[in-house]
Amino acid sequence: MKKIVMIMLMALMMPVVSNAQNDAAKKLTKFEQITSKTGRIFKFVDVRMPSIPESFLGSLSTSIRTAMGEQFNSYFYRIEDPETNRSVAHIAMIEYSDLVEINKALAKLVVEADTDCSANPDYLENRFVTNDGFEIGYYVSNGKANWYMKLERYSSSTVFVKNAESLTTNFQDAQKKIEELKAVYKK
Repeated sequence: MKKIVMIMLMALMMPVVSNAQNDAAKKLTKFEQITSKTGRIFKFVDVRMPSIPESFLGSLSTSIRTAMGEQFNSYFYRIEDPETNRSVAHIAMIEYSDLVEINKALAKLVVEADTDCSANPDYLENRFVTNDGFEIGYYVSNGKANWYMKLERYSSSTVFVKNAESLTTNFQDAQKKIEELKAVYKK
């Protein structure tokens, strides 16, 4: 009897141990790596950018966040899916060098979307993922490309956006704004 109880207790504890290991394995984003250092002062300055329209109702608020440190500044494109009565808020913090890579990938994805839609597959998905886990892409269903972003690596934070044009415009504008801010702050 004691052996059965011990086995049952061990079985109950396995998910707890497994979840603890998963939490420990989570990688910090670039934003977290830069701003979580102790003993340093950071000033955060946000500049609002145009929102990104979602496929259905609503929009995603965006801004450029500058993390001003004592020795250097870091720049991020911040995208927020606001909290509702049905879901919690999700926020992507895309570091400038990742934003540049996303813009390159997005240009390629837009070109490939037309070809993929013409092929009329039952289902096709094409995406780009950063080291921080931000994902942008589309899936083709019924001959139509449906664009999406996954804002956070470790959560169900997928949002569907209205179209590719709104993505390319917003992401390019964000890169230009960061380049303007870098020229102003020169740090």
